[in-house]
Amino acid sequence: MSSATAGRALFGGAAIFFGAIALAWHDPQTWQTLFRIRGMPFGSIAGDVLMLAQIVGGIALAVPRTVRAGAVLLAVVYAVFALVCASAIAHAPRSFDAYDSFFEQVSLLSGALALLSRSAIARIGLACSAISFAVAQIVYFRFTAQLVPAWLPPGGVFWAAATTLAFALAAVALLIDRRAALAARSMALMTGVFALLVWIPRMIAQPNAHLDWSEGALTLLIAGASLCVGERLGSELAVVNAVDRTEHEGDLG
Repeated sequence: MSSATAGRALFGGAAIFFGAIALAWHDPQTWQTLFRIRGMPFGSIAGDVLMLAQIVGGIALAVPRTVRAGAVLLAVVYAVFALVCASAIAHAPRSFDAYDSFFEQVSLLSGALALLSRSAIARIGLACSAISFAVAQIVYFRFTAQLVPAWLPPGGVFWAAATTLAFALAAVALLIDRRAALAARSMALMTGVFALLVWIPRMIAQPNAHLDWSEGALTLLIAGASLCVGERLGSELAVVNAVDRTEHEGDLG
C-alpha cells in the first residue's frame, strides 16, 4: 500500500469501526460525550443517522472516485460531533473531559479537511488537538502510566512522560510549520502504537467493556486523521521542493 492511500485506509476503516460499534451499542460508554445527541429532540434517530453517515464516509474513502465525497461527509459528521462536545463544554466549563472530547473531534475533522486539501486549517487543528492530548496526559498522568503494558521497559511512568512530551513537540512543530509533516506522521505512529499495545489487547481481554472498544476506535481514528494530515503536508512539501529544484536547475542552465 502506498503512503498516499495509507492514511485514507486507516481513517476510513476506523470510521467504519466506530460507527458500527456505536450503532450496535447505544450506551454512554460507547458514545461517551456524543451520547448527548440522544437526549436531544429526535436524538436517537439523528445519532444513528450520523453514525451511519460516518460508516458511509469511511467506505467512500476506499474508492478513489468517491474520496472527496467521503471526506466531505466525514467533515460534516465530525463538525457536528465537535459542536456537540462544545455544548458539553458550555454545560460544564470546569470539566476537562469535555475539552478533551472536543479536541478529539477537532483532530478527526482535521483529517477530513486534509483530504479536502485544506492543509493549513488541518495543520492548525491537529496542532491544537496535540496540545489537548498532552494536557490530558498530564491531568491523567497516573492513569496514563497504568495503561502502559507492564512488560514494556523501562516502565509506565517513563512512557507516560515520553509520550506527553512527544505530543507537545508535535504541537509546536505543527504550529510553527517546521517539520510539520514529520510531526503529524509521528503522531499517527504513536497513537497507532497506543491502539496496538493498549486498547486492542483490552478489547480481547474484556470484550464486554464497551469503553475500551470506544477508546480503541477513537485512537485508531486519531491515528488515521494524523496520517492524512501528514500525507497532505508531505505531498505539498514535495511539490514545493520539486518546483524549487526545477527553478534552480533552470538558473544553472
